[in-house]
Amino acid sequence: MREGPSDAPGPLVDALGRVGLVGYGLVHLLVAWLALQIARGHQAAPADTDGAVGAIGRSPGGVVVLVIVAIGLVAFALWQLTAAAIGFRWVSGGERFRKRFGAVSKSIAVIAMAVIVIDYLTGQVGGVTVDTLAAAVLAAPAGRILLDLAAVIILVIAGGMVYTGVRRTFMGDLDVRRLPRATRRAIEVVGAVGTLARALALAVVGLLAGTAAFMADPARAGGLDAALRALGSTALGTSLLVVVAVGFGAYGVYCVVDAGTRRA
Repeated sequence: MREGPSDAPGPLVDALGRVGLVGYGLVHLLVAWLALQIARGHQAAPADTDGAVGAIGRSPGGVVVLVIVAIGLVAFALWQLTAAAIGFRWVSGGERFRKRFGAVSKSIAVIAMAVIVIDYLTGQVGGVTVDTLAAAVLAAPAGRILLDLAAVIILVIAGGMVYTGVRRTFMGDLDVRRLPRATRRAIEVVGAVGTLARALALAVVGLLAGTAAFMADPARAGGLDAALRALGSTALGTSLLVVVAVGFGAYGVYCVVDAGTRRA
């Protein structure tokens, strides 16, 4: 499917990074399933990376899978940091800047997931949470300003994801020239739906952080699970959760395709 070298710093990082992308997709698929359980009113595990990693770890052979995923995620993060520095040479100007900024954002997300996986493997589950981190920030000098700044950064990243999903700029990162038109169109759809769903969830995380800063109440901050449960508490809660769950599932499928076709 691919032609030419990727932006990965070497073939080993390229290969391991693609494995990490598959693992990244698997986690998103499990988050989608957990979100559906919340939508159905079931007491599910947290609908976030921690819940998904725990589900994998408790399955037969799950620890081995998590070790492979952790190595792959670290490799993919290194790949994205390299791309952020010298990659995306087929575009220029503002589009190259957006793609490099997106690569930095993705590397941060991937590293965060890798840390959660490694914590699970080393038995350090239930460490730092979003609200305890928010409490530490609020306790620092100018803590409310810092937390507000974090909220703004999160919202900017979410806005960038909306742009990516609507404009489908992610297709430029893939080498799909030899695929049938219908297949390319399907990749566009799952990629766009998944990216927009993730943007919505991330925007809610940003709003929760902003609320925590405004109210000086760290308990109001929260990660993905808190964001999904906040959506679930609205008038359209069940419908929104189902939409987001479908989107996360679509993104999981997209990640698998991404692993086989990525050039950046």
